[in-house]
Formats: sequence, structure tokens, C-alpha cells
Amino acid sequence: MARNQVQFQPGLSLTNFLKHYATEEQCREALFKLRWPAGFICPECGHQGACCQLARRLYQCNRCHHQASLTARTIFDSTKLPLTTWLLAIYLLTQRKNSLSALQLSRELGVSYNTAWQLKHKIMQVMFERERNTVLSGRIEVDDAYLGGERPGKRGRGSENKVPFIAAVQTSAEGHPQYLQLRRVRAFTLKAIGSYAQQSVAPGSTVFSDGLACFRAFDARECQHFSIVTGSGRASAQHPTFKWVNTLLGNVKNALTGTFHAFDLKHAPRYLAEFEYRFNRRFDLGAMIERFSYAALRTPPMPYRLLKLAEVYA
Repeated sequence: MARNQVQFQPGLSLTNFLKHYATEEQCREALFKLRWPAGFICPECGHQGACCQLARRLYQCNRCHHQASLTARTIFDSTKLPLTTWLLAIYLLTQRKNSLSALQLSRELGVSYNTAWQLKHKIMQVMFERERNTVLSGRIEVDDAYLGGERPGKRGRGSENKVPFIAAVQTSAEGHPQYLQLRRVRAFTLKAIGSYAQQSVAPGSTVFSDGLACFRAFDARECQHFSIVTGSGRASAQHPTFKWVNTLLGNVKNALTGTFHAFDLKHAPRYLAEFEYRFNRRFDLGAMIERFSYAALRTPPMPYRLLKLAEVYA
């Protein structure tokens, strides 16, 4: 049997990673080129040209004299960690098929659990921000799903112990999965799914869903919508029309339960975005460090108080 070329691609080895990001200066040089490819541009006045204050690692604009650091106004803002630690964390969280828990990340990096938790969630925030504006088109499979387990109290779709989210997979003409979306929704209602469709699905797409009434919202998006009643149980999960969305939903849940013993469900959008980000960039693992760093340098700062809040819906 022929090997799957995506699964067996070489990626970025740890040896090659350390050749490029082993020292603080290497990391600073790499990030500088990604943030200012044509040279320093003042974030205040837009002027090109600055003098560098080596002792404080600041760049001072030659026109307005504004002082800026390499990491200011980015996800790295106000960090006390070395950039080598940041880049290693990015490497560990982008090159693996499954994620790392904050506890395991703290052991790998040699930092405290609280530091590793903040670092991991800031990295996941970059992934979330990068994915939230993507739009699917063409042939799309969609399904409803939940995160969370059974606890005492109300059961079923209205249970407060479960987080509802929509899974959507764009497939090629040959039937191969191309892009994945995992979006938290308030509930499976026409209003919530209509909001998702408006933001994340291109008009004219062909959407396949099960018989859940809320998926009629795709009709208002001028999509060609096929609602297929599949029933329940194992037979519905094996319906050929929903092959990839069901396969990837199984992979998502296995990845989360296999890596994390538990996590606060209000942070579910970030955990879902992490899986989504890696899946959608699986075709070129070697470029993920540069691509992620480019996005991180354009993601606004996320202080701890905001990291703890985070309840985002489609």
C-alpha cells in the first residue's frame, strides 16, 4: 500500500530547529525579519528608520523618537521569558499530531505550571485568532457535537455541563478533506447557526447536514443545502455522506481526552482552535514555526486577566 505523503512528510526535526533557534540572538533576528521584512517601521508614525539602543534592546524612531521593542503590541508583549523558551514551546505545540498539557509543557520547558499554562493559552490564542476569520467553500460536511461529560443535573442538549460546537469539513472534488472548522455556538438554534453560516461559509457552497432543524439556516446563506436524516446510533455515524466530519470529530475527542484529564470548558474554543490550526496546516509542517511566528507578531497582547475570561462563540 502506498504511503500517505502528508503523514510521512519529514517536518522540522529538533536538530534543524535548534540550528535556527538555539540562541536568543537567533530568535530575535528571526522575529525581526518576520515583523519588519523591509526594516523597522515605527508603530506610531510609520516612519522607516531607527537607531537601536543595545542596552535596553529598543528601537527609537528617527522622526518621532517613539521607542519600541521587538515584542511590543504582540502576543509576546511584556514577556519575561526568553524568546528561546517561546520558540521551543511553539515548536512542541505545532510539530506534534496531538497537543501537550500545560503540566507536560512545564516539564519540557523547565518552567512552573502557571507559566506553562499562560504560555500554552497565549499560543492557542494566536491559533484561535488566525482561524476565526477563515471561510469554507465548495462541498462542506457539517455536524453538531458537544464537549463535556455527564454530571448530576439536566441531561441532553440543554445540559450546562456540555459545550455545543459545530464541526465543518471542506472536501475536494476527489473527496479528500481540505480544511476543518470547529466553532463553539451558544446553542443549536436557527439564530446561532445562521450567525456561523454568515461568518464562515461562502455563498454558493454545497452543504450536507443531518436532519437537525437549525441547519436550515444554511438556506438563507444561498447555499445548496442537503439535509439527510440519518437517525441515531452507530449507523448514523457511518453514513458515507458524513465520512470526514465524523472521522475528524472522533479524532478531536480522542486527542482532547487522551491529552487532558480535564480543562475548563469556557476555554473550549482555544482547545478546538489548536486542533483546527494544526490540521489545516498539515501539508507543510516544516513551515509552521515561521507561519505561526508571523501570526503571533500580529496578534494583540493577551494578559492573564483576559486569558482567564475567554468565552467566545461563532
